[in-house]
Amino acid sequence: MTFGGISPECSLRDAQFVVVPVPYDLTSTYQPGSRRGPAAIIEASCNMELFDEELKKETYLSGIHTTQPLDVDARGPKSMVSLVRKKISRIAAMDKIPVMLGGEHSISFGAVQALSEKYPKLTVLQLDAHADLRDSYQNTAYSHASVARRFAEKCPLVQVGIRSMSKEDADYLAKSEVKSYSADFILVNEDWPEKVCDDLSGDVYVSIDLDAFDPSIMPSTGTPEPGGLNWSQVLRLLKLVAQNSRIRGFDVVELAPLPGIIAPDFLAAKLVYRFMGYITVYNH
Repeated sequence: MTFGGISPECSLRDAQFVVVPVPYDLTSTYQPGSRRGPAAIIEASCNMELFDEELKKETYLSGIHTTQPLDVDARGPKSMVSLVRKKISRIAAMDKIPVMLGGEHSISFGAVQALSEKYPKLTVLQLDAHADLRDSYQNTAYSHASVARRFAEKCPLVQVGIRSMSKEDADYLAKSEVKSYSADFILVNEDWPEKVCDDLSGDVYVSIDLDAFDPSIMPSTGTPEPGGLNWSQVLRLLKLVAQNSRIRGFDVVELAPLPGIIAPDFLAAKLVYRFMGYITVYNH
């Protein structure tokens, strides 16, 4: 299947966006299943209207190409991150916008490595319920619980929606230059998206862990946390980011599909498509 069920599909050469499914969840620590996320997002996207009612356009006409799912490297998360890095590097070298579908959050570091090499002033915008700033977790520095620490070591990091962290996360955050906007901050500051955008550079990679959303609308994650963001809040932020920065790539990760509950899968698919739309309209 192709993202959006597009037929005939745009060629890789002519595409603006390259969708890369990465069905990997080896370091998941609560509820596994995000390896099934990419297929669920793509299946849901095939039942989505390709006319964007907000933007009044058919975003797919800008060119969307879907690759085959990335083969899983069973040697461990470090090897998998390296595989992702090589794949995204090839896409970036063609001046395409990689759109990675996870899979667990650890894979995002491979994309950040690749794009920070091409865009040295890259900033990472992380939407997430969890700080993910441990130096390592369960004997690996490439765990989903350490991915933001790896981001921060590579380039400036801005976090949004955080509402869960370990003491190690909190200690690192207190002494680091990471900008972290909690879910509580968002509740009491109407201009929070503008504040977030002020911390971003001209080149941005957006990493969206779906547990940033409140579990009332996104129950299909491995580690759901109460008190999250809603649909309108996330779109307001992504639209403003697209208006103020160049989006060099993005991912949507940590969808762990639940049997018989398709609304979260569809939310993830429409989120991907809407963000593509914002990029085509506002990134020139």
